[in-house]
Amino acid sequence: MEKLLSKLNDLWIDAGLKLIYVIVILFIGSKLIKILVKLIKKSRGFNKLDKSVSSFLISFIKVILNVLLFITIAAVIGIPSTSIITLLGSAGVAIGLALQGGLSNIAGGLIILAFKPFKVGDYIDTHVDSGTVKSISIFYTTLITPDNKMISIPNGNLANSATINYSNNDIRRLDINLDVSYNNDIKLVKTTLLEIIKKENRIIKDKDIFVRLTEYKDSSMLFTIRVWVNSVDLFNVKFDLLEQIKHEFDQKKISIPYNQLDVHLDNNN
Repeated sequence: MEKLLSKLNDLWIDAGLKLIYVIVILFIGSKLIKILVKLIKKSRGFNKLDKSVSSFLISFIKVILNVLLFITIAAVIGIPSTSIITLLGSAGVAIGLALQGGLSNIAGGLIILAFKPFKVGDYIDTHVDSGTVKSISIFYTTLITPDNKMISIPNGNLANSATINYSNNDIRRLDINLDVSYNNDIKLVKTTLLEIIKKENRIIKDKDIFVRLTEYKDSSMLFTIRVWVNSVDLFNVKFDLLEQIKHEFDQKKISIPYNQLDVHLDNNN
C-alpha cells in the first residue's frame, strides 16, 4: 500500500511539474512569437514587400510558429517524436477533410498574391460587398467600407468570382446622365455643359470629352457627359459637376423635368 501511494505521489509530482513546464513554455513561447513577428514586420526586407504579400506572410508565419510551439510542448510532456509526427500527419488529413473550404481559401490567397487582381489599399467591388482592402491573410481578405465597417471575405470566394478593382488604373471615365425638358434648346444645353466642363480643372482636357443628346425618353431628353479624371478625384468631380450644372441650368432657365400627376375632374357627375 505504501509503495502504491508512493508511486501515485511520484506520478502527481511528475504530472504537476510537466503542467508547470507546459504553462511556462506556452507563456514564454507566445511572448517570443509576438516579439519575433514584430521584428519581422520591422525588418527592412519585409517592409520592401508588397503589403498584400506581407500580410499573407505574417499570417502564415504565425501558424507555423504556433505549430512549432505545439510540437515543443508535446516533446516536453514526453510524447515520442515519431508519435508527434504521426499525430500531426493524422491531424493534417483529418483537418484537411474537415476544412476543405479552409484549404480552398489558402489556395485562393495564393492565387490572389500571384495574379494580383487587387492589392492592399485598392477599392474593390465583389458585386455583394465593396470597400478598401485592408489585409490579405491566409484564409480571409478584410475590407473596410466607406462608412468604416469591416468585412471579412473568404479568399476562395474572391479568387473564384468576378471582382471590380476601382483603383487599378490612375485615371477613370466619369459618366453623368441628365434629363432635360423637351422645351429646352439642345444647342444651349450642350454649350452650357461644355462651359462647365471647361472650368473644371480636374478634368483631363487632352482626353475625349463627350457631351451629346443620347436618348429621347417619354417625358425628357437624355444628355450624357463622359469625361476623364484621376481616379482619386472621381467622386469629388462628379458631385461638384452636379451642383454646378444645377446652378447654371437655373441661371439659363434650362428646366429639369420631374414627375407630375395631373388630376382631371369630370363635372358631369
